[in-house]
Amino acid sequence: MEDETLCAGAVRVLETPGPADKARATRALATAWRSGRVAAIGHAVPPKRPARPSFPELKPPRQVPRRAITTGTKGRVALLHALAHIELNAIDLAWDILARFAGPDLPEAFYADWLGVADDEARHFEMLSDRLSALGAAYGDLPAHDGLWQSAAATAHDLAARLAVVPMVLEARGLDVTPAMVAKLEAVGDRASAAVLQSIHDDEIGHVAVGRRWFQFVCGERGLDPAATFQNLVRAHFKGQVKPPFNHLSRERAGLPAAYYEPLAAG
Repeated sequence: MEDETLCAGAVRVLETPGPADKARATRALATAWRSGRVAAIGHAVPPKRPARPSFPELKPPRQVPRRAITTGTKGRVALLHALAHIELNAIDLAWDILARFAGPDLPEAFYADWLGVADDEARHFEMLSDRLSALGAAYGDLPAHDGLWQSAAATAHDLAARLAVVPMVLEARGLDVTPAMVAKLEAVGDRASAAVLQSIHDDEIGHVAVGRRWFQFVCGERGLDPAATFQNLVRAHFKGQVKPPFNHLSRERAGLPAAYYEPLAAG
């Protein structure tokens, strides 16, 4: 790994199909960068799609099992499996943004931030995998959908669009919905799963902040108004809806003001 660049390492992770192997490779690369064993950013072309295992089978969202939280394990397994799938995609999204948009106009802090996000997402995947195992299940047991990577493909041409859609819409939505899931898990006595989701939520505040920080940086470099540009890019490249209820407190902690997203909810 000593002769590998950061971007080459990112592509290597993207091309790793096994979920557990992908998480381990992510954490090893993050450690190697922080210790100085990988020092050069370099350049490497990421694949159009990351490597994936044979399972889970990818289906349209309507055909994916519902995530109802009950005292039984079936609904909780469906929820945790769906979240593990999101975190696996999030690993790849972080490495893809680092490698795809690498260039001389971006400071080293950009790469350090996204490496940190990838490392967090790998840890989240491992935490959720452990909870699935404790409930007698494993990632890959249930079908999943491909919506997250479709958003990545739609924004592969432009760093500002990627930042607007992925961290500032999709990850911010996680801030909105996770507290209710934590409360429901606690209500059925699954405090271990609730603690995992709370930890993920708290980390995701930082991830949204990373997206917002670099979105504002890009807008500054291009001489664009950040709020108006965010709204225009989301309308152009995000197929879903930006809708309430919003977790205003967590969004504010991430530095994402309501003036950015509330006009989108209004239509």
